[in-house]
Amino acid sequence: MGKNNLLKLTCSLLGCLSLGTASFAGDLVEINRVVARVNDRIVTWGEIERAMDRMNFTEEEKKRRSADFVDGKIDRLLSIMARLRDKDTGCDWDIAQDFASIAPYTIEEAYEVADAIERNDMDDLRGELGDLLLQVVFHARMAEEAGLFSFEDVAASISDKMITRHPHVFADEPQTGQKARWEELKEAERAEKGATSALDGVAQALPALMRAEKLQKRAARVGFDWPDVNGPRAKVDEEMQELDEAPESERLIEAGDLLFAAVNVVRRYGVDPEEALRAANAKFEKRFRTMEEQAASKGENFASLSLDEQEAHWQEAKRKER
Repeated sequence: MGKNNLLKLTCSLLGCLSLGTASFAGDLVEINRVVARVNDRIVTWGEIERAMDRMNFTEEEKKRRSADFVDGKIDRLLSIMARLRDKDTGCDWDIAQDFASIAPYTIEEAYEVADAIERNDMDDLRGELGDLLLQVVFHARMAEEAGLFSFEDVAASISDKMITRHPHVFADEPQTGQKARWEELKEAERAEKGATSALDGVAQALPALMRAEKLQKRAARVGFDWPDVNGPRAKVDEEMQELDEAPESERLIEAGDLLFAAVNVVRRYGVDPEEALRAANAKFEKRFRTMEEQAASKGENFASLSLDEQEAHWQEAKRKER
């Protein structure tokens, strides 16, 4: 049975459904998943399911028809994920996953979104955002199965947070000073969650460079910071000397101290260290590939060249960038 026929069935069932008018613009109302709009009224799958229960539909019949009822694109995605996780008719791989096994894919998809943005590939960005959204839906589905929360709860939570953190938009606060106000509100949220340290809430799973910057910023908020860039610059020199003098067993620790100090210097210049290193990586990669191409165009094996010859190619690649 196709969607049109199902919607006709829905119309015939309206007499046994308790339908109310749902407004997305007025007061917040709690509704089940929206699956269709009939005669300007919203019909939810929950309502249709209850009607089919009264008509003694089998579980197999309800499952088969539910996919046809799903009309909204988000609801279609939620329905697909529910089907993938169905223990009887779903995908073995999807069923076997848990929060921990999916987390690496979530991180990977976030980086692929950033990569598409950096390449300014909007077609790819659309696809990557879809992949990232799937991760949210996947986690939410597993949580719903465990009786923890649903996708709707996730959406409601971020909506509430955005309203709370933008009192200059949704309340009567002034538009000025909103950056400081944002941080104040975040601090209040952390306190409500039982935070006892200024460093609470800095995610362990962040890339090390990004996490170093965030830890330093949190410490700076409570006054633990040098007054100017001279302090961290001197610290870099100190850490470099300690790395030079460290025995092999201590080099890992000293190298980490040096990198941490370097992040502090860059931060004091108002530069995002993660973004800066990404730019440096991209520049190095471009120049190195240019060197290899230059050598190949001259019939040279780049790996067999002396360091001086390679340096000459490096300088030539730099000149081509100007």
